[in-house]
Amino acid sequence: MNLEAFVLGCGGMMPLPQRQLTSVLLRREGELFLFDGGEGTQVSIRRLNLRWKKITAIFVSHMHADHVTGLPGILMLSSQVDREEPLYIFGPPRIAEYIEQSRRVLDMYINYEIIVKETPEPGLVWQGEGFAIRSFQLRHTKNCYGYTLEEEPRPGAFHPERAQELGVPRGPMWSRLQGGENVVLDDGRVVAPSAVLGPPRSGRKFSYVTDSLYFPEISREVAGSDLLICEGMFEEALAQSAVEKKHMTAIQAAKIARAAGGVKKLGLIHYSPRYADRELKVLLDEARTVFPETVLTRDRMAFPIEYVD
Repeated sequence: MNLEAFVLGCGGMMPLPQRQLTSVLLRREGELFLFDGGEGTQVSIRRLNLRWKKITAIFVSHMHADHVTGLPGILMLSSQVDREEPLYIFGPPRIAEYIEQSRRVLDMYINYEIIVKETPEPGLVWQGEGFAIRSFQLRHTKNCYGYTLEEEPRPGAFHPERAQELGVPRGPMWSRLQGGENVVLDDGRVVAPSAVLGPPRSGRKFSYVTDSLYFPEISREVAGSDLLICEGMFEEALAQSAVEKKHMTAIQAAKIARAAGGVKKLGLIHYSPRYADRELKVLLDEARTVFPETVLTRDRMAFPIEYVD
């Protein structure tokens, strides 16, 4: 089952010629989930040739312009195709007002159902088949959430030699055992999945954190992430400015990844516009002193998220 993340925009505060505002799209077996929608989001979607009508739900971190100004374009873009399924939008209080006012003032033509759900408290926001998306509290100048998508554990690896030794005939019974069902043989014996499967294998986890003051408890929420996308807006020399604006430095993002345990890769995002592209290396170099598996995200960069076992 495929799982991959696409960085649609990596910039913070204001767009630059080669840097759209923050937005990340996650594709899981053809289903699309959008995290934030800054200015230019639909441009990257089109350039990546992603099927925007497959966006199932949008998850908004907070109500600042650089995270939501791309949403009206997404809503109108989705009206250009036949869409039968509703589009869900989750976010903190006032996201419903923003969507409704945008539709009314712009007189949008919308030919599908939009379901907006405000989440005053963090917690479970989406339950899918074999996975869940949860929000958790961040600390910014407005109510702000981080998000995780975490898959349920998978059954252990199937050992055909064990099945053969137990006399389980090849075919449907093997599939049922792999699916977690007991099977009954012709002689009446019951074979349980545990007899032919190895120990359960982990699912995958994606975490999205942006626009927050650094605080250690974030690490608990993102622990075990195969991919953690986290803001690293400033270099450490501007740590005081980060505190005043309630943002993080690249080193602080790396500290979160290191303390979390089990994080496979950290992707920095939401860079201050004070840094030209060639100057972003200072953020990367600083973060790697703390967490070597760090990369700079760039617009339209793709991250396949693979199973580890």
